[in-house]
Amino acid sequence: MESTPSRPVLGLPTRIGVGVIVLWAVLHLWVGVEGLRQFFVGSARSQWDMFLGGANAPKAAFVHATDAVTANVHAHELVNFGVDVAGYGVLALVAAWMIQTKASWTGYFLFLVVVGICDLAFLFSLVTSGIIELNAGTVGGPVLWFIACALVPMGMPRRTA
Repeated sequence: MESTPSRPVLGLPTRIGVGVIVLWAVLHLWVGVEGLRQFFVGSARSQWDMFLGGANAPKAAFVHATDAVTANVHAHELVNFGVDVAGYGVLALVAAWMIQTKASWTGYFLFLVVVGICDLAFLFSLVTSGIIELNAGTVGGPVLWFIACALVPMGMPRRTA
């Protein structure tokens, strides 16, 4: 089966990789939605609960702000962080669309590099440091990123001269 100018034929590894990218995006969009929900109906304490709980930052040991100004600053910083995470999810969806519809290496490199900066910063600053709770969600993002980065190039069509 040959690719057409409108729709390139992607190999199975790339198609699976695109699915993994979409799954990565959904996970990160959820962080933004939940962060917004906590901001509007919860408190800075409930927002912090999303980003604590690791071995080196148990929720019970974290000292929450007791004054209104500091708690308000925390709430706004945390909602910004959550929405930024969701923004990376949107970028991942754009990259997945570029790869799926155009076999775009630019889309792949956006996911590899830009989303990789996001995920690897999270992995090394929050997960491996023991700040955030170690669970399927916190480890899953970086694992999905790595799997997608490995699979996508395997099924991309070759460039012709």
